Amino acid sequence: MNIQRITFGNGCFWCTEAIFQSLKGVTKVSSGYMGGKTANPTYMEVCTGESGHAEVIDLEYDADVISFDELLLVFFKTHNPTTLNRQGNDVGTQYRSAIFYYNNEQKNEAEAMIKRLTDEKVFDKPIVTEVASASEFYIAEDYHQNYYNDNPLKPYCSFVIQPKLTKFAKEFTEKIKPELL
Repeated sequence: MNIQRITFGNGCFWCTEAIFQSLKGVTKVSSGYMGGKTANPTYMEVCTGESGHAEVIDLEYDADVISFDELLLVFFKTHNPTTLNRQGNDVGTQYRSAIFYYNNEQKNEAEAMIKRLTDEKVFDKPIVTEVASASEFYIAEDYHQNYYNDNPLKPYCSFVIQPKLTKFAKEFTEKIKPELL
């Protein structure tokens, strides 16, 4: 196994955690906070926008099974990277689009992907995704971990997360873990 790590900020971590958990090659997904100034922030502190942190998912993945480029494609196709500090109804710096990289190769690949998507005019507005060196990752409170799988009948899961998962599954069927199909 060739285990690598990447941290993505792409809106509410409840939604993005569920998407990345379903990918072949992703071995661990943790919801948390990164990119701010407050040490050991709580969810309530992050929600104010004053801590400077983004809601993120920290991924461990087997690069022999799924490439970083494939993860980037999923990242860009499952949120709106053209809205500054906003994803759907979620507004604030904590919902910013961000890639927190752990090495120069990840940085270069992320920047190249943004250039490619821009050159190909995949989005009708400029990509505003922040590409920044990873800082301290603070794991979110226990009730945020594995949220969708633990709460599938909650209204947010039914009305917000499930449609995103359905859309994701249609486009990335070959990348989903077989036990989830």
